Amino acid sequence: MHERAADFTQRATDEHGLDLETTEFPEGTKTAEDAAAAVGCEVAQIASSIVLVAGDQPVVVVTSGANRVSFAKLAAERGVDESDVRMGDADEVRKATGYAIGGVPPFCHHGDDGPVPTYLDETLTEFDTVWAAAGTPEAVFPIDPDELRECADAVVLDVAE
Repeated sequence: MHERAADFTQRATDEHGLDLETTEFPEGTKTAEDAAAAVGCEVAQIASSIVLVAGDQPVVVVTSGANRVSFAKLAAERGVDESDVRMGDADEVRKATGYAIGGVPPFCHHGDDGPVPTYLDETLTEFDTVWAAAGTPEAVFPIDPDELRECADAVVLDVAE
């Protein structure tokens, strides 16, 4: 297993008592469509962790692979103008979470500035199991959305466009 995926899996055990079934796919799971095809689930069951910057604060939005994040809804939740919400760049993503774009897990972030506010797309709560990145673009793990929410200390939110 890749070092970052192994590190994430161990952190999930140490910090949350989870025994994750992390699986690696050499062909990659960079997009929600790739991940869904690799694991054999619906695209909507892919829990994509996206780092956005709202005002000057990075946040993680764990959204369904079938949805796009509404900057307007996130702005309203964060109390900033929609024009002050943007995608985090590669450096901001790594600084906020400790992971690179495409491999950001929904929890166990170890960024430079401490905990990152996290939001969970309410549509993910409709499934028994969702699949999320495990530290690299090739590694994923299945998890119950309620357990994901608890581990991420996430606020469930209507964030879909």
